Amino acid sequence: MRIIFMGTPDFSVPILQALVDAGHDVVASYSQPPRRSGRGKALTPTPVHARADSLGIPVRTPVTLRDPEAQAEIAGFGAEIAVVAAYGLILPRAVLDAPVNGCLNVHASLLPRWRGAAPIQRSILAGDAATGVCIMQMEAGLDTGPVLLRDETPIDRKTAGVLTDELSAMGARLMIATLADLAAFAPEPQPDDGVTYAAKIDKAEARIDLTQGAAAVERQVRAFNPVPGAFVEITGERIKLLSVEVLPEVSGVPGTVLDDQLTIACADGAIRPIVLQRAGRGAMAASELLRGFSVPVGTVL
Repeated sequence: MRIIFMGTPDFSVPILQALVDAGHDVVASYSQPPRRSGRGKALTPTPVHARADSLGIPVRTPVTLRDPEAQAEIAGFGAEIAVVAAYGLILPRAVLDAPVNGCLNVHASLLPRWRGAAPIQRSILAGDAATGVCIMQMEAGLDTGPVLLRDETPIDRKTAGVLTDELSAMGARLMIATLADLAAFAPEPQPDDGVTYAAKIDKAEARIDLTQGAAAVERQVRAFNPVPGAFVEITGERIKLLSVEVLPEVSGVPGTVLDDQLTIACADGAIRPIVLQRAGRGAMAASELLRGFSVPVGTVL
């Protein structure tokens, strides 16, 4: 098929690659504009932009798609369909209607649960048992369109990073299957019951709240691994917790260090950090941190 691809982060890259590998004609790739990053604050293209460049696919990076010129350019590609995966811009009606078969979205949740910007992190934070991917026909509402195909996977103790990679691969597989026989998949309207919204992650949410239960803290750690990184402050230094163990039978005043293994009391149970990261350093085991960083028993975080 003649396809326009729209995506931005690492999650989207395997889906773009799968389209090319399956022999589809990706006539253009849309991504968010390059942003300044790194110590030198150089303009850095998004992961999708970089991959499209390497594949020889023309890249467009408009700030908005509400501009009539941008809309006319999209229509001018004569695409049969647009594939959208974590693009990050609202698609106006003119864009949704431009491809002959409309726009299909790879959404990383079991719709109608977790419509919106951060479904993977929100599903972990909420303690959901499973999540998955839906191939959705896009319409004007926020992730409200009918679903053509879906699959799911248990969350278990997966981090957001691990789950993102898994759902990206799942989304690529489902999208290729959908495009192979588009007419075979009848769009199924989403039910009205069970709708939840996955608000964009605010960096302030990464500060660990030790007045909640240990199980909730452990979910917070997994939801924000690798970014933005859930953290506590120990003697004034911000330290990210990348992996923790839940100790349900241990109790103490929330936020208090209980032993020489850095066990930290929560409102219900306690957590014991396994892997941590100090600012500007690599990840390390808790035992390695404690060899050069004193955290006396009774310290309150």
